[in-house]
Amino acid sequence: MVIEGGRPLSGTIAIQGAKNAALPILAAGMLVEGTVIVDQVPNLLDIDVMLDILRSLGCRAEQIGQSVVLDTTSANSAHIPESLMGQMRSSIFLMGPLLARFGEVEVYQPGGCAIGERKIDLHLLGLRMLGAEIREDGNRIVCRASRLTGTDIHLDFPSVGATENLMMAAVLADGVTTITNAAREPEIEDLQNFLNSMGARVTGAGTGTIRIEGVKRLVPCRYRIIPDRIVTGTLMVAAAATRGQVTLTGANPSHLTSLIHVLRRAGVQVTVDDDIIKVGGVIRPKAVERIVTSPYPAFPTDLQAQIMVLLALADGVSVVKEMIFEGRFKHVDELVRMGADIRVDLNSAIIRGVPRLYGTTVEATDLRAGAALVIAGLAAQGKTVIEQVYHIDRGYERIEAMFASLGARIMRYAAVPNNRVIPG
Repeated sequence: MVIEGGRPLSGTIAIQGAKNAALPILAAGMLVEGTVIVDQVPNLLDIDVMLDILRSLGCRAEQIGQSVVLDTTSANSAHIPESLMGQMRSSIFLMGPLLARFGEVEVYQPGGCAIGERKIDLHLLGLRMLGAEIREDGNRIVCRASRLTGTDIHLDFPSVGATENLMMAAVLADGVTTITNAAREPEIEDLQNFLNSMGARVTGAGTGTIRIEGVKRLVPCRYRIIPDRIVTGTLMVAAAATRGQVTLTGANPSHLTSLIHVLRRAGVQVTVDDDIIKVGGVIRPKAVERIVTSPYPAFPTDLQAQIMVLLALADGVSVVKEMIFEGRFKHVDELVRMGADIRVDLNSAIIRGVPRLYGTTVEATDLRAGAALVIAGLAAQGKTVIEQVYHIDRGYERIEAMFASLGARIMRYAAVPNNRVIPG
């Protein structure tokens, strides 16, 4: 991806559907026999992988525009191929639905971005408490349960994935399941609403305690997912970093209160009205003394790399402390190559703002780091070349078109064997 930086972003753009809501909702479609339609699903690499997994289980899964049609009538397998699981961590979401529907599931340790250790111990512990027998053989995990039984589950950490997996497993269990210290992210509330649209009885999503009353069966439905808060936040930070003026439509400001607070502390103008967010950049943002990533509703780890770009251009010294993933500072070296003054001390990054960044060749090491480098390239002087951009395609639908619609000079190229590039 090649970016000619230094141009303020300007214009209006609609927000895509939330990847992190779509993936568990598509997995939850396996709980019902019939055809489920999910609307506002973004065209992303991770969605493609999920649809390939669903097809491997015997389903008919097709994305038509922004809608996915999932017919699970002919589903005949509870074994997820290792090759597909290795491509995406969210494949683990299928454990709960497949176990609940078929009484067994065979999976492998999931793949995904290399941003630190992300164990699935809480998933397995919760499924065991619901009555599953689990056998681990190297990378292979086999779960069986003739019948799941509701129980009380306390999560040692409010894991989003574990919360969602256990919700899906419990909807068809006998009796009542209560999950305490549950994750509170908006995507969990969206999953609850989807499950209830199919006839489930789930309450409490968005709080620390979720109650699931098991039902005998679910029925197909049509459902529209929420807007992507991380894509929204990425665009907000990009507008501020380029000193632009951008209006975001179809957003949900209530999902981004922590980011809005940080941007306003940095001197950025942010106004909200229903599903519209307007962001106006400043001549130079102010440093923010301390930002700590923590589970929702605190500042999201998925926006840590992006906000660091803005702070790298701020007047003063900022500190960002990463409390979720120990491997999520890989973008720092790339930003330093662009002229940023950032020092990492354990899980903290000390950022001394500089007047400007300079374009160079950098590498996207993971999804959100890649998005941060795009923002840096948009704000920098000169030309930035970003390699390994396939990471970005996991969470942003044609990110180059998204920013080009706001006036950015950004193009994607495809590499060819003799080291030339052609437009891709």
